[in-house]
Amino acid sequence: MSGQGPVDQRLRLQYLAAMEIQAWALRSLEPDSGLPDAGSDAAVAPALPVVEAPRRTDVSQLDWESLQTAVSGCTSCELHVSRTQTVFGVGNRDADWLVIGEAPGKDEDLQGEPFVGRAGQLLNAMLQAIGLKREQAYIANILKCRPPNNRDPKPEEVVCCEPYLMRQIELVRPRVILAVGRIAAQNLLKTETPIGKLRGRVHSFRDTGIPLVATYHPAYLLRSPLEKRKAWQDLQLAVRTLRDQSL
Repeated sequence: MSGQGPVDQRLRLQYLAAMEIQAWALRSLEPDSGLPDAGSDAAVAPALPVVEAPRRTDVSQLDWESLQTAVSGCTSCELHVSRTQTVFGVGNRDADWLVIGEAPGKDEDLQGEPFVGRAGQLLNAMLQAIGLKREQAYIANILKCRPPNNRDPKPEEVVCCEPYLMRQIELVRPRVILAVGRIAAQNLLKTETPIGKLRGRVHSFRDTGIPLVATYHPAYLLRSPLEKRKAWQDLQLAVRTLRDQSL
C-alpha cells in the first residue's frame, strides 16, 4: 500500500470505538480458524440471470472527464427520471483501494457523493483503522442513480450502469477491491451466494485478476452490531492481501 505506514494504535482504537468493539479485541486480529483461507473453494449458488444491455455509446475509451459527463447525462434506464443528480464516484483516481457499494441513497442523491451520512461516517472509520483516509481510496457504487425508496437495484439497471463502473475500474487500476454489501458483492462476482458465504475469503474479480474482498455494508452494521467483528476481520484480510502483493 504505497505511501501508507502501519496501522497505529490510535487509528485502531478510533475504528473499534466506532464499531463498538472493546479494545481488548485487538489482541487477536487474525480471522478465526473457522474461516476458509484465500485458496479454499466456497459453495457457489446459481449465477445471476443474464440481462442484455441496451445499445448505447461505447464508454470503454473515455477518460475521466468524458466518462463523468456521460454518466451525468445518462438516460439509459428509468432511474434518470427520479434522480436529483447522478453519483459518479469520489476519491483518489490512482488509488490502491477501490471501494464499491450498492447504490446512492437519499443523502447521496442530494449531495452527489457516495457513502455520506451515518453509513458513510462508519465507512470512514473503517478505512481510518487500516491507515487509509477516505480521500486516499476511490469510492463508487454499482448504480449511479438512486433507486426510489432505496429499493434493490433491478437487473436491467445494473446492466445499464455496468459499463461505467467497468471503465472506472480500468482507469483506477486498483490493487484490491472492497465490495461493500450483498448487492455489490453479488453483482461484481455474478453470483447469488449470500454475503455471509462470500466474505472471509479472497475472490478474483472476473478476468482482471484483481483481488476482491467482500464485507458487510456499514448500514447493515449499524443495524447489526454483532457483525462488526466480522467486518474488522474482512478489512484485515484485505490489508494482508494487498501487503502480500509487495512481497
